Amino acid sequence: MIDFGIEKIAPLCSEFGVEITDEIKNRLNLYGNMLLEWNEKMNLTAIKEPEEVLFKHFYDCILFFKNVDIPENATVADVGTGAGFPGMVLKIVRPDLEVTLIDSLNKRLVFLNEVISALGLKGIKTVHSRAEDAGKNPLYRENFQIVTARAVASMPVLLEYCLPLAKNGGMFVGMKGPSVEEELKACDNALKVLGGGKPQIFTETLTGDEKRAFVLCKKISQTPSKYPRKPSDISKRPL
Repeated sequence: MIDFGIEKIAPLCSEFGVEITDEIKNRLNLYGNMLLEWNEKMNLTAIKEPEEVLFKHFYDCILFFKNVDIPENATVADVGTGAGFPGMVLKIVRPDLEVTLIDSLNKRLVFLNEVISALGLKGIKTVHSRAEDAGKNPLYRENFQIVTARAVASMPVLLEYCLPLAKNGGMFVGMKGPSVEEELKACDNALKVLGGGKPQIFTETLTGDEKRAFVLCKKISQTPSKYPRKPSDISKRPL
């Protein structure tokens, strides 16, 4: 079994109040091993070196807690979760969270369900759905305190995918690259239409010159029922 050297990020995490316990360390190690094992059979990640997995996946997701104040027992939706980032890591670090991992590709969810079982996690589930369908589904629409997505789409598109899932007073958190400010210049109308407040941006360093931007957007009013639109309309005519 690969040792991902979780202890390397422990001091960094403790600086913003996240304690990497032995249980968290063991679960992250097992998750990382399953990720690389399954990645040989299906495309889960282009990041394959343990050191890169440690910083560009695990530490990247844990930085969420530095920039976002998540209430105890909060409901969290991870849209387009892929291999489980950031939702799976958020759950490992904060077992009190109620996490829903949403993805349109079922084979990724098969992997994630295996991880959930192997790690013995409770209060986390997978949903096989496109984001725009989940946003129309009464089970999920405006049902989450925190809605997040990591590098799924451009910001105007991402807002239409994610804001309909957030409760009034809840929060959308987009994990993007450092050039996100340019994307946000095209988002004023989307925010106004979908019920989003003025975004805040926090930029962090992962490793070397690698940067991560967290875009925080509070849900300040209800999203009109016509949104999200059909996928073709969202991509061809972004708000």
